[in-house]
Amino acid sequence: MSTPPATAQTAIPSWSVGDVTVHRIDEVLLPPATGPWLLPDATTDVVKQQDWLRPDFADHEGILHIDSHSFAFVLGGLRILVDTGIGNGKERANPAWHNLNTDFLQRLAAAGFPPDSVDLVVLTHLHADHVGWNTREVNGEWVPTFPNARYLTSRTEREFWATYDMEEARKQMFRDSVIPIEEAGLLDLVDVLADGVEIVPGLRLIPTPGHTPGHIAVELTSRGETALITGDCIHHPVQFAHPAIGACVDIDPEQSEDSRRKLLGSLADTDTLVLGTHFAPPTAGRVVTHERAYRLSPVPAGSR
Repeated sequence: MSTPPATAQTAIPSWSVGDVTVHRIDEVLLPPATGPWLLPDATTDVVKQQDWLRPDFADHEGILHIDSHSFAFVLGGLRILVDTGIGNGKERANPAWHNLNTDFLQRLAAAGFPPDSVDLVVLTHLHADHVGWNTREVNGEWVPTFPNARYLTSRTEREFWATYDMEEARKQMFRDSVIPIEEAGLLDLVDVLADGVEIVPGLRLIPTPGHTPGHIAVELTSRGETALITGDCIHHPVQFAHPAIGACVDIDPEQSEDSRRKLLGSLADTDTLVLGTHFAPPTAGRVVTHERAYRLSPVPAGSR
C-alpha cells in the first residue's frame, strides 16, 4: 500500500479553549449514503425544515454532511488524542470504512503530534470508526500506533463488549484495533461515575450512555473556558433540533435519547464550545435554545 502524500502545507483547523488549542485531525468525509443509513429518521424533509443546517451540515436537498475526524490537544503537559477514527487498511463490512488509505497520521504530525509523542488516547466508545488508528500494520501485524500512550475507555464499555455476542465484522475490529493494545498492556479501564470523573486536571469524562452502554463525552476546561467533545452521543447537528432522532446502531435508543437531551439541556445558552466528532466543518459551536429544542451556533476554526 502506497503512503498518502504528506500534508505539512495543509492548515490544521483549531480552536482555543483558555490556554489550550484543540486541533481537528481530519480523516475522511463520509459518503452521502451515510446519513440515511445512520440516522434514518432524519429524512430530507425533516432536514430541510432547519434552515440553519445549510450549507455546512446539510445540502439543499436535505442530505446530511458527516465526517470522520479526531481531536488532539496538549493539556497539563500531556499530548492527548480523543478517538482514533477508522484507520488504514482495515477489513470492514461498511464499504466507506473498508481498506482506507488516508493521510491521517501525516495530518496528526503536521499538527505537532507525531505518533510516538502522544501520551494519552481517550476512546469515547469501542466502535470501528473510533478505534481504527489505535493500531497500524507493521510487517503483517497490528501494533499500537501510539506506543508511548495510555489508552483509556470506560470499564462499563469494555466489559459490555467482553460478553456481547459479536458478529464476525465486530470480532475482526476487536482483533485488529482493540486486542493488540490490550495485549501490549496499554489499555486502562476507568470507572466513570454519574457526575463524571477527572482524568487529569481540566479533563473529565462525562457518562453519556445509550449509543453504547459505556459511552462517554470528553470535557476540557482551561482558564474558565470549557469545551465538550461529543463522541457519538450526538452524531449530527440535526439532533439538536430533534433529540429524539437516534442512530440505527444505538444499543439502547431510549437511553441514548435521554443522554442527548440531558447533555443538550446542560449546554444550552452557555459558553461551552461543542466539538462534534462527526460534525462536518465548521465542526464546532454553541448550543442555543431554538423553537422547542436547540440549534448549533457555529464557531469556525480559528475562533475562540
